[in-house]
Amino acid sequence: MRERYARMLETRGVAAVEELTILAGLWAAVSAWTVHYSAAEPSLAISNLVVGLTIAALGLCMSMAPERSQDLNFVVLALGVWLIIAPWVVATDASTGAIISNVITGACVCLFALVAGGLLMSKRRTG
Repeated sequence: MRERYARMLETRGVAAVEELTILAGLWAAVSAWTVHYSAAEPSLAISNLVVGLTIAALGLCMSMAPERSQDLNFVVLALGVWLIIAPWVVATDASTGAIISNVITGACVCLFALVAGGLLMSKRRTG
């Protein structure tokens, strides 16, 4: 029982980062309607909705089992990169608000994935 509790405490920081990933994914999903570019760029709004919900779902899965989520961090990192480049790939003429929202959200998702991956790697080396 003590070993299990010790392992749970070791991955607590990783779970906290994954919870931030959930929030970033939810923001990406609703950002088109919050920043008001859903009518002007419906394809970008749908892309953000799908990618945001996927990031939130992966973040939820990773926060429930952080010791087994190393490979999923690469998927979240790729989705964060997609959020950054999506205004130029998906949209024909994205507004400044859409670009800023996507770039900041994508950068945060990438940062969270890299931090969680680094924490997991450091735990594996010491454990």
